[in-house]
Amino acid sequence: MIVANALNKFFLTLAYNQLLINISRSVGMELGGSHFVGGEKTKDMVKQMKKLNQNGIGATIDCLGEFVGNEEDTKKYVDNCYKAIHAIRDEQLNAQISLKLFSVGLETGKETAIQNMNDILTEAKKYDVFVTINMEEYKNCEDIISVFEILRENHDNIGIALQANLYRTETDVRRLDRFSPVIRFVKGAYIENKDVDINNKKRVDENYKELVKTNLLKGNYTQVATHDNDMIDFVKDLVKKHQLSKDQFEFQMLQGMREEKQKELADEGWNMVVYVPFGKDWYTYFMKRLAERPANIGFTLMSMARR
Repeated sequence: MIVANALNKFFLTLAYNQLLINISRSVGMELGGSHFVGGEKTKDMVKQMKKLNQNGIGATIDCLGEFVGNEEDTKKYVDNCYKAIHAIRDEQLNAQISLKLFSVGLETGKETAIQNMNDILTEAKKYDVFVTINMEEYKNCEDIISVFEILRENHDNIGIALQANLYRTETDVRRLDRFSPVIRFVKGAYIENKDVDINNKKRVDENYKELVKTNLLKGNYTQVATHDNDMIDFVKDLVKKHQLSKDQFEFQMLQGMREEKQKELADEGWNMVVYVPFGKDWYTYFMKRLAERPANIGFTLMSMARR
């Protein structure tokens, strides 16, 4: 645990190093990010998604926007979301999109974020594209959930990610139940204060299972974002025991992670969706993935060795 926490802090420090960010933007993904990132340009992202679709796997395009700090940045980010939506339409892809509320202006105020999200969701609805709001640090949870509630009143093509490592998530699931919400459950990547973070792998795993079970048994569509065989087997057993439809949920994994398992699940007839990051802010996303899980370092080194 001590080593894992040290690595987490190390890679998070690298993630926000401005010099390295500038270098990454000028050099591009030759530094190794291509293993985890779909591309900086729309054509590269489309190529990656077509490859997935050909293997019976869907995609959720993560529109990257780690450093949106002003109105101009926000506009560029929103435009990137439109590009993703239109690419799905033009190429007839089996895909959805994911985004951060802070990238559409939440930092400057809820009104800006809500207006931009209304526009994005309206455009996405025209082409039957689903949109999931990513979760961020604990300090932002309440704002993100409250904005989701406002948006969900008028849009049915929106879901939200919730983190199993937080004590509050069980209450948040009950709070959102009135919407019959589509929820993506993740374990949680951020190291938080011990008062809010469960910070025990076994307890987080058990909480994850309970959250997924609760949402599924309520009849709500569930995005099961996990790479763990234990979690995957738990969901399979739950589906069999309660005779749930396979169309009530999907497994999700990150691009570059457990690709053979992704194909195996798709071949078995399960809904399999891969999280495909898209945009110029690939470096910080990449470092965060390394911070989350030391095993990702090995995946990256092997990928770079094959080049």
